[in-house]
Amino acid sequence: MAYAENILKLSGILLAAGAGSRFGGGKLRHPLADGTPLGVMAARHLLTALPDVLAVVRPGDEALEALLRAAGCEVTVCAEAVRGMGCSLAHAIARRREADGWVIALADMPSIHPATITAVAQALAAGAPLAAPTFEGRRGHPVGISARFVSELLALDGDAGARELMMTHKQEIVLLDGDDAGVLLDIDRREDLPRGP
Repeated sequence: MAYAENILKLSGILLAAGAGSRFGGGKLRHPLADGTPLGVMAARHLLTALPDVLAVVRPGDEALEALLRAAGCEVTVCAEAVRGMGCSLAHAIARRREADGWVIALADMPSIHPATITAVAQALAAGAPLAAPTFEGRRGHPVGISARFVSELLALDGDAGARELMMTHKQEIVLLDGDDAGVLLDIDRREDLPRGP
């Protein structure tokens, strides 16, 4: 393997293990206006920026697992996903702990532009300890986390995800100002779905 290929290995992590209870279930399989399942759209955008994407699903969601595999993700089932996003993220990091950094995306945020995800990955590649996009002064998703924080990520549990880590080390976050409103738009309820063209 050429040296250049070893400079930095980044992995995408797609968190897709939530129950979607506020949506009424089946959220990530729900079709968007063009017919693409919501979670698949988020996966495609992440895969556009990073060729290595690991998606985390909960037990029993074989339909979503099949959709994400077909989209090009590697999929892992987190047996204890019910404990929350932090548990799912720690599960994923354990399976990609050899990476030099991770771009962590939420599967219920299908409107983030691939260019925004690429910018987060590029910030990590340029040496940022942490990176996140902003829109109109508000920090959004996805977040980039360097391998320096692997121990903190592996220790996550409950539903906080990487939020506490980002708050603890907020002075080290490289913020990427942009015009992508999708970095703030997560879909919790059916009324949050983007309208068709």
